[in-house]
Amino acid sequence: MMDLLLENQNIIRVSIFITVLFVMALWEIKLPRKSLTQPKWYRWLNNMSLVVVNGLLLPIALPFLAVSTAIVAQEKHIGLFNLINMNAVLTGVISLILLDVIIYWQHRVFHKVPLLWRLHRVHHTDQDIDVTTGSRFHFIEIWLSMLVKMIMILTFGISPIAVLLFEILLNASAMFNHSNIQISSNIDNKLRKIIVTPDMHRVHHSIYRNETDSNYGFCLSVWDRWFNSYISQPKDGHQSMKIGIDLFRHLKEQSLIKMLTQPFRKQ
Repeated sequence: MMDLLLENQNIIRVSIFITVLFVMALWEIKLPRKSLTQPKWYRWLNNMSLVVVNGLLLPIALPFLAVSTAIVAQEKHIGLFNLINMNAVLTGVISLILLDVIIYWQHRVFHKVPLLWRLHRVHHTDQDIDVTTGSRFHFIEIWLSMLVKMIMILTFGISPIAVLLFEILLNASAMFNHSNIQISSNIDNKLRKIIVTPDMHRVHHSIYRNETDSNYGFCLSVWDRWFNSYISQPKDGHQSMKIGIDLFRHLKEQSLIKMLTQPFRKQ
């Protein structure tokens, strides 16, 4: 069964991506949380074009990706979990938690290191936030993130199936928590005790820098509380809050070419 999943990983990942994208997009149409400020079709066209570019460039730049690295680590007995005898299910759960907290800290570092922030701010120059924002990242940031995951995989010997599950979970979580969807405050309060909700993560896309530098989590919400980076609600409220950063606020900056060059420009 595990071999079957790994052999068909690309089909599985693309299928889940399209399914989550479709469900969230439909939810946004039926029950939007916040009014959009820019033409939706224009943002979708360029954000999804960036996804395609990233998908094409990643395997060219890195011949070994996360799952392939995990397979090599398993075959060569590299990493902690490949050297000790532990229950496979327990190891898998620990692996998912480890990867999630590493992504939290990676995200936080990208906000604090100026050179890395220039890459990551492409994600934050979106002036609306919806399901496509969850996949809007500069390709160099994608490469660096993949390298971080590969180092973690080799260090801890994370299994290929755990890596595949995490990649799927990370992608689906990012689309969910960036979605412009209406969830009742009661349900949101219960969900955010465990996972990052759209209302929780929307604070992270506020134009106020102290709010931008908060709520870094992608899947589990506990890290922001434990590491003192949690802000419950935006100062201006979800309907009135301004999304994005001070730079690159012209509509033309949402084009694919402009997004790709933003890290190398001041304005």
